[in-house]
Amino acid sequence: MVTITDVARDAGCSITTVSIVLNDRPLARTIAERTKRRGKETARGLGYHPNIFARSLAIKRSYTVGVMVPDITDPYCTQIFTGIENALYDSGYLPILTDFQNNELRFQRSVNMLTERRVEGLIAIANSLSLRSDLLNVFPARNIPTVIIGREREQKSMSSVVIDNVSGTRSGMRHLYELGHRKIAFIKGPRKVIDTSKRWHGIREFAHEVNLRINSKLVVELPGTYSSHEAGYAATLDLLRRNCPFTALMAFDDMTAFGAIRALIREGKRVPADCSVLGFDDVATAASYNPSLTTIQQPLGSLGSIGIAALLKGVSASVRKETFRPVHHKIQPVLIVRESTAAVRSAPAG
Repeated sequence: MVTITDVARDAGCSITTVSIVLNDRPLARTIAERTKRRGKETARGLGYHPNIFARSLAIKRSYTVGVMVPDITDPYCTQIFTGIENALYDSGYLPILTDFQNNELRFQRSVNMLTERRVEGLIAIANSLSLRSDLLNVFPARNIPTVIIGREREQKSMSSVVIDNVSGTRSGMRHLYELGHRKIAFIKGPRKVIDTSKRWHGIREFAHEVNLRINSKLVVELPGTYSSHEAGYAATLDLLRRNCPFTALMAFDDMTAFGAIRALIREGKRVPADCSVLGFDDVATAASYNPSLTTIQQPLGSLGSIGIAALLKGVSASVRKETFRPVHHKIQPVLIVRESTAAVRSAPAG
């Protein structure tokens, strides 16, 4: 492996001079342009790459940021993490990913591991109560900038990036209402999941404005602490067995909606001819599902990149020993109309 000593020898310079030049340190302005050019060309010719680990030790910086994910196999988390990685690519910072798998013990171990690794910032994705924001206080307490994606600000010391869930479900309700649907079934998210109350609030708010009665027999709540295809499937079968007809079904999220479509088809219902189905999130498979899913699109990759932009500003301020105030972004979701919704034209499902 080519070392800085090799570069200095071939360039005819001291190791200190080469180090100053290759790291663009302030003292580089005192070195002749010809010498700087020779040092850089020699390094390039030899294929020299700086030892980032050694440099980090020397200046007492890790150039790493922690990324906490509740379940990397969840399409919601995967797309956000892709946005995080893409935003970090040219930044010089390395992400340290921890997947705590919706497990509190793993969550605590992840917090401990990241603090021990001396990360310079933390970005965490929230999708259920398994994200214990109170346990994350250790980071801002050590002046480590922290950003939470997917949870309204609870801690003044942390930045946040969230979707306007109320606006999202309102737009979904408006879409179904304008298609003529009045008998709408709902699969609510688990009671403990962060987004459930906000999304339900948007649904009820729109229904109240247009004097649309929500039939309690057409409302089911997902059990547990997270949504899934299987839970959506079971919830839809439950709705169908209640013998209360409906022409549209609004699911908590896309995974729930996929399960709902499967259950409807199993029971001989056509989507959307017999029942329209609407999701929330616009995960990667929504557009290719059969039928393609009408959904409320969260710009998941953008949530990650916006979060990283906020985090790196905080890290930069922290390095310069400057005060940085947490920032809070609320992103508007967008209705994406596809094949799973249509105007009422047949007898209700159920």
